[in-house]
Amino acid sequence: MSYDRIVSILSTLVAFDTTSRNSNLAIIDWIERFLAPHGFSFERIYDETGLKANLWASIGPQDKPGFVLSGHTDVVPVDGQNWSSDPFTVTEREGRLYGRGTCDMKGFLAVCLANAEAMAQAPLARPMHFAFSYDEEVGCVGARGLVSWLREQPVRPQACFVGEPSGMQVVLGHKAKRSLVATIRGLTRHSSLAPQGVNAVEFGALLVAEIRRIAEGLQEAGARDALYDVAHTTAHVGIMQGGTALNIVPDRCEIRFEFRAVGQDDPDTLVQQVKDYASQVLEPRMQAIDPASGIDIDVFAGFPGLDTKPEADVATLAKRLAGRNDHAKVAYGTEAGLFQTIAEVPTVIVGPGAIAQAHQADEWVAIDDLMKCDAFIQALVEHATRA
Repeated sequence: MSYDRIVSILSTLVAFDTTSRNSNLAIIDWIERFLAPHGFSFERIYDETGLKANLWASIGPQDKPGFVLSGHTDVVPVDGQNWSSDPFTVTEREGRLYGRGTCDMKGFLAVCLANAEAMAQAPLARPMHFAFSYDEEVGCVGARGLVSWLREQPVRPQACFVGEPSGMQVVLGHKAKRSLVATIRGLTRHSSLAPQGVNAVEFGALLVAEIRRIAEGLQEAGARDALYDVAHTTAHVGIMQGGTALNIVPDRCEIRFEFRAVGQDDPDTLVQQVKDYASQVLEPRMQAIDPASGIDIDVFAGFPGLDTKPEADVATLAKRLAGRNDHAKVAYGTEAGLFQTIAEVPTVIVGPGAIAQAHQADEWVAIDDLMKCDAFIQALVEHATRA
């Protein structure tokens, strides 16, 4: 595939400011207009506002299980970042293409679209599908609606390849995540009467200590998966807010924390462990002073993990298409786990760029990686003519 064609498409995609806070409909409109002359069919799965949509675009025989190329259209903000060039204009320097989303993950989308004409001309025995989602960067939000829709379709795809930046290494797994908020409701008093109040910050601190205790137990004796940089399940407290003045017993505290679980651990079991500690240990002590006090713990975001076996057909196919025998697991999360667990489609991650270059100022993708991705998709299209 022509390098110039890929860069031209990428430049158009990057020019759309699809920061997650914005609508993505303009870029979806453009992609549909680009694909329509090649004979693709389309399905949009909107969010509840109608201002964002996932796009499912297909070509080839629809009565056969085919292959999905999945990526997200949204990007992270550039606010407060010091860029050396316009983040929404692709700039080439020393074998790299700079711009917001070039790595994560409009580079992958551009290579997919650059191969649309070849897909249209190929005698496909199995269909090719593009699954382009919204709001991945804020918790894989859009992909949930997409995979729920896909699960109800009469023909389930044979395999899914998620193009998150992996340096074109085949990635078989990522951890499951649960993001939680705990709201501690106390009883305010003047600090001179502190024992008559329920100090929300102090009980929040006890909850944090319990989360820390769980984290240490997982680190010391929990399940291990050596393919991860951090081989065990982790618990992490990121935000704790409460109190207004030193001489006031605080009646409210909010804590935001998370679990990232390896495949052998169930993150929901860990969530329940924290909830049980709150309801069985802390709340009785709080409500002995004020029955109205208490602790609410809610999951506000998360995604299932990906745990594909090395011997799975999708894994061996991906390695053959990529021309390599190694595989890995990654710390970051993707929609891959949703495809595998909800839509029940065998899935791996393989895409251009390195996650270390994503999200930062002067985000970039290596031209060499884009060309390797192009070769991967060309090989997949050829496979789809024989499958």
